[in-house]
This record gives sequence, C-alpha cells and structure tokens, in this order.
Amino acid sequence: MSEQTPRSVLVTGGARGIGAAIVEEFLARGDKVASASTSGRAPGGALGIACDVTDAASVDAAFAAAEEAHGPVEVVVANAGITKDTLVLRMSEADFDAVVDVNLKGAFHVAKRASRGMLRLRRGRLIFIGSVVGLYGSPGQVNYAATKSGLVGMARSLTRELGGRGITANVVAPGFIETDMTAVLGEEQVAGYRAAIPSGRLGLPAEVASAVAFLASPEAGYISGAVLPVDGGLGMGH
Repeated sequence: MSEQTPRSVLVTGGARGIGAAIVEEFLARGDKVASASTSGRAPGGALGIACDVTDAASVDAAFAAAEEAHGPVEVVVANAGITKDTLVLRMSEADFDAVVDVNLKGAFHVAKRASRGMLRLRRGRLIFIGSVVGLYGSPGQVNYAATKSGLVGMARSLTRELGGRGITANVVAPGFIETDMTAVLGEEQVAGYRAAIPSGRLGLPAEVASAVAFLASPEAGYISGAVLPVDGGLGMGH
C-alpha cells in the first residue's frame, strides 16, 4: 500500500493485457482507479467505464464519471490502442485512419480533457503507452509505428506547455510483452523476437505496470518528456 494519500487514477484500455496490469498495480498501491475501455469491464476493485477514445464526448463523460466517483483525476494513463498490420502497399486508408484515430487522436482527446483538471489542481501525471516500434520501426506497422512515435512528440510538447504547473508528461515504451496480442503469434515468430532481445525473453505486463507506477510517483516529479523503454534492451534507446 502506498503511504501517500490515495489518488484518483484513470487508465484507458484498462480491461485486459497491459492496461489491466496497470490498473491492478495502482489498486495495489492504494489508489482509486477508473478503467475506461470499449467494453467497460475492469479488474476487480476498479470502476469500469465504457468509453470510446475516438469520441471526445465519450472521453469527457468517462472523466466526469471518474471525477464523481473518485475526485479530480491526478494520474492519467493513455493506454488504449489497436493494430491493423500489413505491408504499406496493401495498407488501406481505413487501416491507417483507424489506428491513428485510436492510438494518437484518442490520446489527444484524453490528454486534453485530463489537462483541464490538472491545471486547476496544479499537479498531475500524464503517461502515454508507446512502443519500441515507435522509434525502432517494424515492417507491416507503418500506421502503428507512426502513432507511437507521435506520442513522444505529444508528451514533449505537453511538457513544455504544462511543466510549469506541476504536470509531467512521459512515454513508457514496451517491447514484446506476453499479452493476448503476442499469444496469437506463431512459435517460430516468437523465437525470432526472443533472439533479437538481449534479455532473451518477452516481458510481462506487470513489468510495464511497474514502470508506469514509478513515473506516476512523487519520486518521478522531475522526470518529464522522457521515453522509458521496457523492452529487455531491444530498442537500445532508439
């Protein structure tokens, strides 16, 4: 349990995978957590809210529900994301637009709504879940990589806009993590990834959650505009 006063935390895409692990980590630290996702499901102990991050009105309603239940939101984790992988010559306009709308524009909606309350509080933590792919690149992921690198520019611009008000904005960049998304990959493909990762293994959602919790902690108050890799050394600071 955290020794600090429980905070109001909102996590998007918190129903499963990395998002659920992040929700569970904050709950374990004694915080009040709202999980906003398309399904509205949430790990036990969290407030589940149905939310479509591509719709600004839906995001506004999710924040309003979290604020009513837990008070002004002090920590926001923009984790909601999708993939529509295919080589660029086969990638349709719809494939590109859908990924941008969720991963990048969705994060914008969340950050814009969050910053309103944080400016009033004169404190806050904005944490974006990026990816090693955002700076490392990956064939078949032109759309996904563009959105994840875009989050870095977003976090750094927000740092310059909001940094003087006690608000930090950072990116956690996971590598290959054991989730439903990687579970569908073939064993040969996973073995190839393992061979490329200096740690020799895939990461765990809880390891990403620990990095997020650190950036949200008082100890990380002087860290902003940073990209924190959780990738077993795969990206090596790319």
